[in-house]
Amino acid sequence: MNNRQLDSFLNLRQNIAIIGNFLPRRCGIATFTTDLLEAISSLAPESQLNAVVMNDTLDGYDYPHQVRFEINDRRLPEYQLAADFLNVTRTDLVCLQHEYGIFGGNNGSHILTFLRNLRMPVITTLHTVLKEPSESQSAVMGEIGRLSDRIVVMSQKAQDILQNVNGITREKIAFIPHGIPDLPFVDPNYFKDQFGVEGHRVILSFGLISPGKGLEYMIEAMPEIVREHQDVVYIILGATHPHVKKEQGESYRLSLQMRVREHGLEKHVIFHNRFVELKELCEFIGAADIYVTPYLNKEQIASGTLAYSLGAGKAVVSTPYWYAQEMLGEGRGRIVPFKDSEALSEQIIDLLDNEVERHAMRKRAYLFCREMIWKEIARRYLELFQEIDKKQLYHPRLSLKKKAPWTTPLELPQIKFSHMFRLTDDVGILQHAKFIVPDRSCGYCTDDNARALIVVLRAQEFVPETEVLLNYACRYLSFLVHAFNDRPRQFRNFMDYERKWMEKEGSEDSHGRAVWSLGVTVALAKETGLGDIALNIFERAVQPLLDFSSPRAWAFGLIGINAYLTRYSGDSEARRIRERLASRIFDLYKQTATSDWLWLEETVTYDNGKIPQALIMSGDSLKEPEMLKAGLDSLEWLLRIQSDSENLFMPIGNKEWYTKNGEKARFDQQPLEAQSLVETCIEAYKVTKKNKWVAEARRCFEWFLGRNNMNIPLYDYKTGGCCDGLTAEGANLNQGSESTLAWLLSLLDMYSIESFKSLSKDPDNFVQEDPKEEKEHV
Repeated sequence: MNNRQLDSFLNLRQNIAIIGNFLPRRCGIATFTTDLLEAISSLAPESQLNAVVMNDTLDGYDYPHQVRFEINDRRLPEYQLAADFLNVTRTDLVCLQHEYGIFGGNNGSHILTFLRNLRMPVITTLHTVLKEPSESQSAVMGEIGRLSDRIVVMSQKAQDILQNVNGITREKIAFIPHGIPDLPFVDPNYFKDQFGVEGHRVILSFGLISPGKGLEYMIEAMPEIVREHQDVVYIILGATHPHVKKEQGESYRLSLQMRVREHGLEKHVIFHNRFVELKELCEFIGAADIYVTPYLNKEQIASGTLAYSLGAGKAVVSTPYWYAQEMLGEGRGRIVPFKDSEALSEQIIDLLDNEVERHAMRKRAYLFCREMIWKEIARRYLELFQEIDKKQLYHPRLSLKKKAPWTTPLELPQIKFSHMFRLTDDVGILQHAKFIVPDRSCGYCTDDNARALIVVLRAQEFVPETEVLLNYACRYLSFLVHAFNDRPRQFRNFMDYERKWMEKEGSEDSHGRAVWSLGVTVALAKETGLGDIALNIFERAVQPLLDFSSPRAWAFGLIGINAYLTRYSGDSEARRIRERLASRIFDLYKQTATSDWLWLEETVTYDNGKIPQALIMSGDSLKEPEMLKAGLDSLEWLLRIQSDSENLFMPIGNKEWYTKNGEKARFDQQPLEAQSLVETCIEAYKVTKKNKWVAEARRCFEWFLGRNNMNIPLYDYKTGGCCDGLTAEGANLNQGSESTLAWLLSLLDMYSIESFKSLSKDPDNFVQEDPKEEKEHV
């Protein structure tokens, strides 16, 4: 692992849930899940890893802190609750450990309910892959394959079976071996005195005891081995499997002990009837000269006990189950037929007789397994996590719910200010919220107070509570006045909750937004005092725009200047500044735009609609037809590149954006982008009088209402707020100021245009939709 890769893991910040069993529950999946979580946590300490675990008892287990959620494996509703919990707690990725028997339902079908309701990517590790599954098992595996973004297998054989039997494509399958502890290559005699077997050759089998382990055949082989090597002892380490013990008691273990007595092997076979912790287990493995797996099931696709033993450099004799055949190839172990005690004794005697060959086998096994230590396995899982995370930007896990056939326009909701007012205190509007609760820790910003001022001023036309709106307008304008710093004549942006400015000057964009809102205030204020105060700051703030380099700051400023000039059209200085700023944007456009890239920058980023809006406004006002055409062309291009195959509006995501000749990021989609394009489309309609721009405005607007590629509404009818964006996992449920104000501005834009009413009845643009589906969706 190189240093650059290690640094990327150390700084990785993901919320990852691993699903399966977990220690202290006693089973192989529990051990694997626990080891995997700890290994990934060690390699990516900034990520948050939690476990969602299956309980096979009502009381559960005394789990450590990593276990975040428990599911009674027989209760189907708890699988739904677990999915809801992970969705709400913003889990980025789920890593499922799958084995048919650990989940409830027919062949573990309950887990499908869990998977179907997740909003984040899923990587499933298969601990069992069947070559001849039953119809039910095949159906469950097929659905797991469909619902998983990637399938991890631990053997090459499993890849072939998944393709040929389950129809899962090769591209979806990843091979990552079973993880093992990083153990030293040591002489077995070092550990033998701890277990009272010093001076003996030790044969070991370990793991949970059940009839399928074939231990009776190894006991039957022992008399012949003892005749040749009287110093041999066979250690059988492990408790009886809990499910076997519950159904059959200790009958299998007792039958093994009876065989030992029948053959007079009491001094040569030792039972350790207990489940041991990892440290002691490694010491037992270390003491072994030969490890034996006489399993009876050919279709065993993975074995932690075999992997552990090979990784410790043990000579191994095994029956030919699939995983053993793959792992013991090229002289890394010996294979014997199933249920063949004679073959077992023959191969073990040969290895005990030939010390040189036994040690050579040990070394081959140890070196082969160096890539299987948990650190390396964690690295490979993290690489897969990053790959899936990258894929989510462009090919997301879409909602599995049935989409409504979006055809007729949705009714405009009523204008509702309750959430905006909830976010506002006596200082101004707070930036962020945790769900719907204002988040004081992030304080305030000029950007949001500028937008809030525009909202309440524009709303005067449509709502009767003008006195209430005036009070809030004064509050937001007061914030902007306080934010303006006469030296160096630039707005500060961020203020903490203690009312302390966090900077001497804010960004160019925040200054531009402030000028925009002041220009709108001058144009729309019905109270003379409000307009006069805004005018005073506007006159001092507009000139610095000429010193900026941000085209968006210029665009915000131009929109504000155009609004200002509707009130004071004779201000020649404002007109000169407008002309200079518009020329700068147009010059940038002409320098960069090509026939297939109608944009003024090499990357399309945020709030993009403001650029063509400024060009359209300015081109129309300045009587510059080429500038106007550039604005309309770039607007049409933005709409085209931000549409999916179903012609739904799909804003470019703010994770990696869209660079020329690159691939568009699909998430996180931001309300700000939808709002800027709604407003620009309406501006285009006002200038051109073409109804297509109203149709485009409505298409962008209805993204808020659920007509998007995730089929998820962002506007909350109950609270009046708007979710903070559309992620690959669904809506970001926080309802902050930027998103809520973007929604309100878009809604006011739609109310401001009358022709959408007639357009909505135009059969050439829309067709009738089933009203039941629309009502259910809304």
